[in-house]
Amino acid sequence: MRRNLTKRMAALPLLAVAGLVLAGCGDSVNDAATETATEEAAVATEEAVTEEAAEEVAACGDWAIAMHGWVGYTASAQVVAEVAQDALGCTIEQTQLEEAGVTYDAMEAGSIDVIVEDWGGGRWQEWVDRGAIQEVGTNGNVGLIGMYVPQWMADEYPDITDGTKLNDYAELFQTPETGDKGAWYEGPPGYTTIGEKIIDAYGLNYQVVSTGSEAALIELFTQAADNKTAALGYFYEPQNFLAQVDLARVNFPANDWTDPAEASGMTDYPESPLMKLATTELVESGSPFATLVANFNWTNDDQNMVAADIEGGMTPQEAAQKWIAANKDTVNSWLAGTGASIS
Repeated sequence: MRRNLTKRMAALPLLAVAGLVLAGCGDSVNDAATETATEEAAVATEEAVTEEAAEEVAACGDWAIAMHGWVGYTASAQVVAEVAQDALGCTIEQTQLEEAGVTYDAMEAGSIDVIVEDWGGGRWQEWVDRGAIQEVGTNGNVGLIGMYVPQWMADEYPDITDGTKLNDYAELFQTPETGDKGAWYEGPPGYTTIGEKIIDAYGLNYQVVSTGSEAALIELFTQAADNKTAALGYFYEPQNFLAQVDLARVNFPANDWTDPAEASGMTDYPESPLMKLATTELVESGSPFATLVANFNWTNDDQNMVAADIEGGMTPQEAAQKWIAANKDTVNSWLAGTGASIS
């Protein structure tokens, strides 16, 4: 999706200051003339540097970041976008899409260039094989998906966190919608899930209910915690909500898969170093944005700080700028190799 990249031009030459001594004038006149010329040279230098910087900025180009439907992703993508725009002069478009195939197709078609956080564990491989997408490293976050209950339930029923014993508690989770089955609340469409496989593999007396959004999951667990009602639902970390409402993870045997399509349902979700993906066009473009994306790396705590500010009422731009201002050394490490920095 690179558009109209321009070549860097050489800086304007410095004005010469030698030979500016005026014939027939005294030393004070000569000194004044030299000082004036030096100032003019400094101005010319500054103008040259400014012009060169502007042309370097123009070389970044126009790029699009996929936006996926959870606040942690928004935090990561917004920070990358703000740095790209402010430090590199890139034009960044942010496009809301479902994760996985829809976004990979958009990357192959050329309308999306970057995914800053993918939980897919290799589900993009066919697009990589066709040459459209490349892995550009982890983003520093480590993801863990699972099924959770409010902490009060784990306190009252200690073995409820053993997933293989969930049938003992199915009655607690029954709803008018699910009848005599427990409600198993899943993530929105497009989220990585093996919930149906787990239910089938263990013969669990539960029915999958789609929540439709991350916000709905948060509301489910908030109400369950506040009102001491039962809830069993899909959730994940990093997620700043976990610092606000105590949840307990329901565990199944340690996982033995990386691709959800190959999961048997007998084992749990794996810990996943979260990946950055970029189009081959971006990777090979020479744009400093490609360098920024490759270098971008932060922690779960970093993401949660920005996400918490967004949840607290800041706009994504405000939250990102706040974090950037407080973490300039980290941001400058991402800009290494671009010739840009923030101060």
